[in-house]
Amino acid sequence: MTTTEKSMKKKGVVDNLLKRFFGAPVPDVVFAPAAIPATKATMTTKTVCPYCNSSNFVRRGIRQKKHEVVQLYLCRNSECGRTFTAERVKGKRFPLQVILEGISYYNLGLTLEQTCHILKEKFSKDENILAPTPATLASWVEEYKPICRFERMRPYAVKLFPPQKMIEVVTMAHRQLYRFRYHRAKTLLSMEEFKNRRFGRLKEYLDNVSAETPHQYFQDGERMSEIRSKFDKTDMIIKSKSNFANKTAEFVLRSVPDNNARHEALQRFMIANDSVTIATEVPVYIRKEDVEHMENVLKFKILGEEGLLIKGHADKAKSKSAAGSKSFPKLLTGHIDILQIRNGMVHILDYKPNASKEKPIEQLTWYALALSRLTGLRLFEFKCAWFDDKDFYEFYPLHVVKKLQIKKRARKVHYRDGSVAEIPRQDVFKVA
Repeated sequence: MTTTEKSMKKKGVVDNLLKRFFGAPVPDVVFAPAAIPATKATMTTKTVCPYCNSSNFVRRGIRQKKHEVVQLYLCRNSECGRTFTAERVKGKRFPLQVILEGISYYNLGLTLEQTCHILKEKFSKDENILAPTPATLASWVEEYKPICRFERMRPYAVKLFPPQKMIEVVTMAHRQLYRFRYHRAKTLLSMEEFKNRRFGRLKEYLDNVSAETPHQYFQDGERMSEIRSKFDKTDMIIKSKSNFANKTAEFVLRSVPDNNARHEALQRFMIANDSVTIATEVPVYIRKEDVEHMENVLKFKILGEEGLLIKGHADKAKSKSAAGSKSFPKLLTGHIDILQIRNGMVHILDYKPNASKEKPIEQLTWYALALSRLTGLRLFEFKCAWFDDKDFYEFYPLHVVKKLQIKKRARKVHYRDGSVAEIPRQDVFKVA
């Protein structure tokens, strides 16, 4: 056992890092050694042939590599007919899962030697997977710098926090288990930019999530993802573009054979390796009084004429009561998938498989409304978006709830004698 291994064993760095980053006591389901069986090919989704971009292909056996078994595919395009694999990384002796884990742990602030030791401990149960050497890990870090942009912030982040405290992980039982992850160092470094300095209240909220979140609210309140009311989308614009999140999703999700684990795999990679994601699974809630304030004081148009409709609760369809006020549940709760600070804006992102067929406008707008009330930030400082590995759609939540009120100016005629006459907008004279 080397000196590094002895010191890490003594300090319990391995156990602490694994527990904090994965969020014990929830069992680890992402990038686990069991996800790379030695007797069965890793089945990952392949959408097109890499040589001709044809989607017409079939499986054609398996290939035994040194550290894993991969699935082979045969392109049925008559002009191509080549065999390819569903691997995301060509020419690598190690599975992509090991590469992603190594880069992520290294960007937590560990040295190359410490990271290799953790990989050895983590994948020790699988005889077909060996830990990389520090030189191999260094080559991975250098190769994937274009997609792991946290590398430019890492030298400053390691001076602010040790690896054990770089990312705060809290497991919350809110009807189901959610892992809140908060990157302390990245938040501090992001706020040093001039455009982001006004987000101190957001940092204060994230700092206090683990200690001050009212967990009982998430047991009693209705979920924002189940809202079926439709906002007035007349004045809003949805912009479709290619974003860095698409490249990250494409890179990460090809290594996750279990569709149920894709959300967490993407969240873990982005919180550790990109330069703008500061938190994942952020708990938010909004109260009835908050909505009334937004409608009456800020003049937001939120509930509409039909009120609030909730999935599976037909009896809760909301409408105007005899007193003239709109009925509304005491609480609405939710968890923001990915929270970013970028270009002087707070970005609320939601990963949606088949994003082109989804329109979670209501859900994301409620997230923005809730986070705005909890942090005191104004709604025009937020952007919302949903994405997958191919598409990225974004919009301003302010355009959804704030409608322009154009005042019609009176048309006037000024005469030479100084008198002024107003021209009526309608013809009030009638010809018999």
